[in-house]
Amino acid sequence: MSESSELPAKEEEQEEAPADPEVQSDDSSEDEAAGDTEMDFLRSLFSSAMGLGSTEKVLDELSLEGVARYINSGKCKNIVCMVGAGISTSAGIPDFRSPDTGLYANLQKYNLPYPEAIFQIDYFKKHPEPFFALARELYPGQFKPTICHYFIKMLKDKGLLRRCYTQNIDTLERVAGLEGEDLIEAHGTFYTSHCVSFCCRKEYNLDWMKEKIFSDAIPKCEKCSSLVKPDIVFFGENLPARFFTSMKMDFPRCDLLIVMGTSLQVQPFAGLVSRVSKSCPRLLINMEKAGQADPMLGLLGFGGGMDFDSDKAYRDVAHINTCDDGCLALADLLGWKSELEELVKKEHTRIDSQDKEKAGESKGAAAKVAPASAEPGFKAEE
Repeated sequence: MSESSELPAKEEEQEEAPADPEVQSDDSSEDEAAGDTEMDFLRSLFSSAMGLGSTEKVLDELSLEGVARYINSGKCKNIVCMVGAGISTSAGIPDFRSPDTGLYANLQKYNLPYPEAIFQIDYFKKHPEPFFALARELYPGQFKPTICHYFIKMLKDKGLLRRCYTQNIDTLERVAGLEGEDLIEAHGTFYTSHCVSFCCRKEYNLDWMKEKIFSDAIPKCEKCSSLVKPDIVFFGENLPARFFTSMKMDFPRCDLLIVMGTSLQVQPFAGLVSRVSKSCPRLLINMEKAGQADPMLGLLGFGGGMDFDSDKAYRDVAHINTCDDGCLALADLLGWKSELEELVKKEHTRIDSQDKEKAGESKGAAAKVAPASAEPGFKAEE
């Protein structure tokens, strides 16, 4: 599936952790995590070869209905969601990789040496203008959360969500009602920004950055005059340290993994699917199957990738559909559909009302300022 609001990382490129001072000093967390991943693979390889490890079948049926019955059984209490750009495309956020309509296909106006340069940290420091021009098009606050976002919020409200790991930078999970503690924003977020100078690192909030971007000003630090960049992870930067520390706690305890709207091609995010226990069911809601085990390793019975179709499949379910329709179908089976639809309607109405109120306040402020700023003998422009 094409990815949109997630950071457009290269498939084989390993992201490294953000430029935050406390994160930079925590390189050991990332190195340790990388070592753990290698050890996990070796353990999986060894246990598979020796026929060790539990392969208990938890679902009574490898279908969406089987997943719904498992959730309703009361045995499922620690759901982890892994989400990508597919959960935000119905909100109207442009897609990055689609050949004709994707952002990468429409960046010619920025005169980039290559499309990905707009998200390269070194290029950004020398030429920040293209990124901030693009940021105006994608900036949070212009889009409303989708049915899928609110389904995740319902999981939280019902005490079933352990954590949501997102590749997206659009902050729609937060708009839908998830708190910082509920989220691991693997590719960073627009929610906060920092000065790029390591000697400064002054933090700025969403409203400050929004005012700068929409006034066509290149955001500069008020303390040292260096560039200020949203805390999204660019090529050449590290993932947040919290990504590595949290996954060690969350995935061993996960009793249902729900993966939505991601191609599972970008590492290290994609590798998270193999960190749950061997008995943990995994549901993929996506427009195409993703995250499947390497065919050669699969023939040998090795690897922790998804297995939807082989004779040995026992826990993985693929529901091929849009994320919104997939969540509605699952909510229907759970008996939550009406509640979910009502939540979406109520929250969208609330957001629309807030937007109108803000627009009215802006017009009122402009009306007060305009006459005062007009030169004598000239009419204030409307």
